[in-house]
Amino acid sequence: AAYCSDDERILYDITLEAYRKSAEEKEEPLSFEIAGAREYIYFDPSKTHTAIVTCGGLCPGTNDVIRGIVMELYYRYGAHNIFGIRYGYQGFIPKYGHEPMILTPDEVSEIQTVGGSILASSRGDQDIGEIVDALERMNINIIFTIGGDGTMHGAEAIFQEVRQRGLKIAVVGIPKTIDNDVLFIEKSFGFETAFSEACESIKCAHTEALGAPNGIGLVKLMGRHSGYITANAALGTGDANIVLIPEVPFELEGDRGLLAYLKARLERRGHAVILAAEGAGQELIAKHSGKHDVEHDPSGNIRLQDIGLFLKDQINVFFKKMGTEINLKYIDPSYIIRSVPANPSDSMYCAQLAHNAVHAAMAGKTGLAVGRWNNTFTHVPIKMVILKRNTLSPESQLWLDVLESTGQPEAFVN
Repeated sequence: AAYCSDDERILYDITLEAYRKSAEEKEEPLSFEIAGAREYIYFDPSKTHTAIVTCGGLCPGTNDVIRGIVMELYYRYGAHNIFGIRYGYQGFIPKYGHEPMILTPDEVSEIQTVGGSILASSRGDQDIGEIVDALERMNINIIFTIGGDGTMHGAEAIFQEVRQRGLKIAVVGIPKTIDNDVLFIEKSFGFETAFSEACESIKCAHTEALGAPNGIGLVKLMGRHSGYITANAALGTGDANIVLIPEVPFELEGDRGLLAYLKARLERRGHAVILAAEGAGQELIAKHSGKHDVEHDPSGNIRLQDIGLFLKDQINVFFKKMGTEINLKYIDPSYIIRSVPANPSDSMYCAQLAHNAVHAAMAGKTGLAVGRWNNTFTHVPIKMVILKRNTLSPESQLWLDVLESTGQPEAFVN
């Protein structure tokens, strides 16, 4: 078998410019440990007890990851004591009464064919001390945490509590978010499936827009802090004429505002397709509504105002005042694109993430997340993953590609 050494690393920045800079400054460049099987393992498979927990919102591929972990533990390592923790971190807290599942190859043999998570999920903070108490009580040696930003913050807190107690428990995360906003991980699982599904909604919006005079197809897509789904879906179809993302502020009114541009587009082409990420235009909504109070959900996320409905209303009012007939169709596929099973490419990626997570845990590695960087599977300290969210730079080639595809200006501002 081919084994990886702990000395094998992949550079964060592989450009010649970065290499020269680090050489001039005589500093070790930032790099990540390469993931993969190690020649020596830390845990005795016959005595190893493993827990798997899924948290946060639904995401295509979660069941694929669960299945991959179980199959790898069972058949590659012979570690058969695997527990599925139900309803996220709640499952560790006795007062909720969620009994764990016993996971075997038979139990997970076909779960990759359905969306969601067989373990279900929950949101909200739980007492870290109680979680680690449960790990001790269940004699758990390894915990795999599958989830997004909040889940990874929880995993880091569990890791720190485990270390403080001097326990021999490995904590390994597999970041999960369809928004693809995980730092130091080039693609999160489920993202490819999500934007592929979004493309179907955009095609429908385009058909609707073409089917009536001054037709407008308005599609709201997921992306609280980052526009990756929206940008990729725009490029994946080529049907979008206006793309709005959280990273690029915009204005409605004025000669260079969104509404004036939309009017010119309809006069020129007779139809338009608009894509809006859910986190776009939040400051604009607050300005128009006069509501600046911020509310949070149980996970601590800001409750966003609905940019889709806001744009729908503003566009209708604008053209009604002008006496111009429009036919606007609004499509919100948010909960559809996150609840479907993973596509084949994502399924393969999920299996590879799962296998590498198991390799890391069985080797005794802890406090890390498994991801991919520069086309190589890597180990990233969880504390680095949660430093901040990854966002789409308006200076990036991806956003430039979107602008070139849609023909829209760099920003709708006066």
